[in-house]
Amino acid sequence: MPMVEKNFPTVSAEAKPLIHLISNKKLFMTNLSVTKLFQPLTLNCGATLKNRFVLAPLTNSQSHVDGTLSDEEYHWLTLRAQGGFALTMTCAAHVQAEGQGFPGQLGIFSDHHLDGLTRLASGIKQHDSLALVQLHHAGMRSPADLIGQTPLCPSDNAETGARGMTTAEVEQLTEDFIVAAERAEKAGFEGVEIHGAHGYILAQFLSSTINQRDDQYGGSLDNRGRIIRDIIDGVRARCSSNFILGLRLSPERFDVQLADMLAFTQTILSDGKIDFLDMSLWDVFKEPQEEAFQGRTLLSYFTELERGNIALGIAGKLRTPEEIRQAMAADIDFVLLGRAAILHHDYPLQMQADGDFQPVATPVSVEHLRSEGLSETFVDYMRNWKGFVAD
Repeated sequence: MPMVEKNFPTVSAEAKPLIHLISNKKLFMTNLSVTKLFQPLTLNCGATLKNRFVLAPLTNSQSHVDGTLSDEEYHWLTLRAQGGFALTMTCAAHVQAEGQGFPGQLGIFSDHHLDGLTRLASGIKQHDSLALVQLHHAGMRSPADLIGQTPLCPSDNAETGARGMTTAEVEQLTEDFIVAAERAEKAGFEGVEIHGAHGYILAQFLSSTINQRDDQYGGSLDNRGRIIRDIIDGVRARCSSNFILGLRLSPERFDVQLADMLAFTQTILSDGKIDFLDMSLWDVFKEPQEEAFQGRTLLSYFTELERGNIALGIAGKLRTPEEIRQAMAADIDFVLLGRAAILHHDYPLQMQADGDFQPVATPVSVEHLRSEGLSETFVDYMRNWKGFVAD
C-alpha cells in the first residue's frame, strides 16, 4: 500500500521538551505547520486529501424522521465541501433503527436511504472533497421514546434502563455496521468512519464498568475491543481496497480509562488496517483528567504511539489559525473542525488566503448562521451550545 506522505520535518521525541521552552512559539510553528496544512495527504488505501482540513461529524438534526436526507442537510454539507474542506464527513448515521441517538438523525440502516445518500455523495465530490459517512449506534444513549423500545447496551444498565444484548445481537450489530459500510460504498461515498467515541455503543463495549459481559465480548480489554476489530475486518473484507476506513475514539469521560484507551489505540494502530485515526479530545491542548497522567497534554500520549502509516487527526476546540498551527506542529496529520466550520463554511479557503484571519466571535447572530448554511432546525439545535447563538 502507498505510504502516508509526510514531506515535512519530523519533531523528534528528544526535541519536544525543548520546543515547549520556546517563548515565541509562533516563530517555530509557522514554517513547520503552514506548509503542511496545505499539502496533500495520501492515505494507505491510496486516496488523497488535497489539504489537511476535515469537516468533523456534527449532530444537526436536519434529516427527515425516517432518516432520509433532507435538502437542508444536503446544503449544509455540500457548502462545506465547496468551502475547501478536503474531506467532508456526515453527521453520525445510525446503522440500526434502534440505534438512533437524536431526532432528525441521518440513517444508513436501510436501502430506503440510498437515493439520498447517493445524491449527497455526488454533491460533496463535485467540489473536489472526499465524501465519508460516519457509522453510529447510540446504544444505551438512544432515547426510549425516540426509538420506541428499550435501548440496547453491552450489559443491563440501571441508570439508563438499557438492557444487555445477547451474543447473537452483538453479532448482528457487527454485521449491520459492515453492511452500512457496503451501503455507503454503493451510494458513492469514498469511505466511512466508525464511531467508537463519546459513550455510544462501541465505546460502551470498551468500558470496563459499563461492559459486564462474560462472553467473548466482555472481560479483558482484548474482548471488549473485539466488536470494533471485527467491524474493521468486515469492512476491509467486503469493501473495495481503495475504500477509506477511519475510526473515531475519545480517551476520556463516559467510563473509559486512559490506560485502556492508550493500549487499545496502540493495538488498532499496530494492526494497520485503518487509514486514519480520529481522536476526539474535547480540547486538543488540555491535560488528562486522570491525575496520574497529568503534567503533559492528553494529545502527547497519542502522538508518541507507534502509528506506522496510519494518519492521525484530532478534534477539540480548534478555532483560530494560530491554534490550528500549534496543533499541526504536534506531529499530527490533519485537523477536524467542528464549531469553526459551523461559523465559516469556507474556513480552509479563508485561512489559505490569510493565515491570520480572525474567525467571527461568539455568540453569533441567527442571520450569520443562516448565511453559513444552517437551517432553522440546526440553528435551534445550536442554541443548546451555551454562548453560541445570540439572543
